[in-house]
Amino acid sequence: MPVSEARRRANKKWNDANMKEKYDRIQLLVPKGYKAEIESAATMVSSLSGRKVSVSEFIKEAVQEKIDRENLLPAPAAPPQD
Repeated sequence: MPVSEARRRANKKWNDANMKEKYDRIQLLVPKGYKAEIESAATMVSSLSGRKVSVSEFIKEAVQEKIDRENLLPAPAAPPQD
């Protein structure tokens, strides 16, 4: 289904106002053919989980799983007790 011109303008307006403020961009270079493998894996996760998983979301989840598994970040500080 095509996106209306009004929707495009609204998306551009939101992106211009929010993307640079709320998100960082990481460029990822992979060997030829590996991009297709990542896209295929994201599609497979989408079909198995019943939720749409973008390539970006797939990569973010994979990185987070690695960080958690390897304990690469310190545990969050415990809240102060009264």
